Amino acid sequence: MKKSKILYVLTTFLSVLFVNAQRSDLNGKLIANDEVEGLHVQNKTAAKYTISNEDGSFVIPAKVQDTLVISGVKYQTQEVIISQSILDLGEFSVVLIENINELNEVIVGKILTGSLESDLQNSDAKPEINFYDLGISGYKGKPLTQNERKLHDADAGPVGSIMGGPFGGGVGLNLHKILNRVSGRTKKLENIVELDDRERCIQRLRIGYESFIFENDSLAENLRTEYFLFCQEDDEFLTLCNKNDDITLLEFLQAKLKVYQENRKSITKD
Repeated sequence: MKKSKILYVLTTFLSVLFVNAQRSDLNGKLIANDEVEGLHVQNKTAAKYTISNEDGSFVIPAKVQDTLVISGVKYQTQEVIISQSILDLGEFSVVLIENINELNEVIVGKILTGSLESDLQNSDAKPEINFYDLGISGYKGKPLTQNERKLHDADAGPVGSIMGGPFGGGVGLNLHKILNRVSGRTKKLENIVELDDRERCIQRLRIGYESFIFENDSLAENLRTEYFLFCQEDDEFLTLCNKNDDITLLEFLQAKLKVYQENRKSITKD
């Protein structure tokens, strides 16, 4: 009789442990004034991770007392401990906090009035440009496009670094960069940026060279668009476009026009 009671208690205890150990999919939502796509959500208790969608939504397996870590380049890292109420509801939201870059202190030799605008105008000091306001360390070129900023955020920094300390050195890993590469997000953004570059090149070529190319050869507007798209498919297209070599570009475009016309003639005959 005692053995049966012990067996019953043990079975019940193990059943409770099994139920509590099970994790169910939890729907989350990241909220911010800026982009919320591609942020990393890690269940560090269960060693599971996922990436947020364009609208900030994500799904991750979790159970009560699991700790979720939400991280991204633009936002402060936050931890969320899953409660029973969150699990019962099946969803929750997190308001993200932006990382704010503080301006360097400006020292002036004149009397300050308390008005920032007035004091800066009367100051002889020349404030340094804070390139971190552009989201790029030391960047001095033209502002990046939205897709270029996404790619930079996804793949910024070295994969690993050697760290020192009072207890000896170690190796630090750029988890954000590694996860983006493993998930394929970095490659996807690279392809999007390349398509953007090709589209910009086509627009520039049409504005600068279209009148010369079709001076002695007229094509309908829709065929001209098709012709430039045909040029874009060439592996050398972006390289030539970025060289800004007028003669080489014209030779390339004229050679492509001949190939395009021959292709159209062969299609027509068939």
